[in-house]
Amino acid sequence: MVIEQEERVGLGLAERLLGLAESEGATQAEVLVQSGYSRLTRFANSQIHQNVAETNSTVNLRVVIGKRIGVASSNRLDDESLRRLAESATRIARLQPELPDFKSLPEPGQIRPAKGSYSQATVDATPEDRAAAAREAIAAADAAGVKAYGSYRTESERVTLANSLGIRADEERTLAHQITVAMGADGEAGYAEGAAVDHTTIDARAIGEEAAQKARASRGATQLEPGDYPVVLEEYAVVDLLDMLGFLGFSALAVQEGRSFYEEGRRIGSDLVSIWDDGLDPAGTPAGFDYEGVEKQRVDLVERGVCRGVVYDAYTAGREGRRSTGHGLPAPNVWGPFPLNQFMAPGTASRDELIGGLKRGLLVTRFHYTNPVHPKLVMVTGMTRDGLFLVEDGKIVRPVRNLRFTQSYLDALAGVEAVGRERKLLRGFLGTAVVPAVRISSFTFTGATEH
Repeated sequence: MVIEQEERVGLGLAERLLGLAESEGATQAEVLVQSGYSRLTRFANSQIHQNVAETNSTVNLRVVIGKRIGVASSNRLDDESLRRLAESATRIARLQPELPDFKSLPEPGQIRPAKGSYSQATVDATPEDRAAAAREAIAAADAAGVKAYGSYRTESERVTLANSLGIRADEERTLAHQITVAMGADGEAGYAEGAAVDHTTIDARAIGEEAAQKARASRGATQLEPGDYPVVLEEYAVVDLLDMLGFLGFSALAVQEGRSFYEEGRRIGSDLVSIWDDGLDPAGTPAGFDYEGVEKQRVDLVERGVCRGVVYDAYTAGREGRRSTGHGLPAPNVWGPFPLNQFMAPGTASRDELIGGLKRGLLVTRFHYTNPVHPKLVMVTGMTRDGLFLVEDGKIVRPVRNLRFTQSYLDALAGVEAVGRERKLLRGFLGTAVVPAVRISSFTFTGATEH
């Protein structure tokens, strides 16, 4: 059945479903087909314990009748199931209230191919390849006297989009991702990860060694009083800053609904902070178009600390009489558009120089369980995890137990006083981001842990 469905996906299927929707009375229709696989190898206690694979094809139909919209989806691709899908979507549309601000599905436009979005090596990766990467991480942990935990994932996706206004888009994308957590007998822990379009470019041994050495250095962590401390945030923590900013503020819908911090021209960061979204940059995880079939545009979000732009999908762009920036998500979508391919500009500082600038502060590996408590201030609460160290006179002096923080990420950006020259491609909860480490003048820690 999987093979039969794989043979049926693509523009032919999308156009066939468009015809069925129009025959049911749709004034406009959009078909999104996503097909592909995800394959994952997990390891724990320095042993591989799971190897799983999923292959699936889904079709998502959005139907417009006047200003009423209905959405239905299925992973059954036979002719009868497609017919029922068209019936369901149009029936749902007729039952919906009108959206007075809805203008139209997007019109067709130029779509440039995204260079570097696809790697045959990732598609061809075998369970043995993923096991070899896991073994590299485990070997690094063994050498450091700790245990390795984590996963190695390879994914391939074909995204096909067609609508009744003439959009036709089809693209293959791949992604590989390794996570490694190293842990010792007394609870010491270290973390590292890496992502790439081509899985052969991930250095599994280096990621394993980074996590293992961080865990070994965390042995014997002691208590530290909560308070305001200058910090160096490693890349794994910085990606959370960008994700929260994108989720809470850089969406046009958040601005239109008055729940965003964003105001054009407002200063929210130091001169060292520049952030943008660019789906076509091969340094990230490229994608030529969004889930509405609109070409992705580069959007400068923050330029030298100043707000410059937000991302749009077709609906939010229509409300302002402009064109989408190519940041639409699959329907139904109540959240609006998000920046899924964020970048932060590098600085000039080495890692040693970032740490060397701390008189008395903290080196933070990453954040855990972060949640917003005040969206317009981007006030976030969360925990440090997998490596927290006290720094005095520019030197790491001892590991400390994890701390809870409650901090405005806007204030954190305003306090950026140095930026690392190296960047990492990481996977966040929104998409991916290419980020450096940063030094921040003050970060508020509100509580301590016993262990």
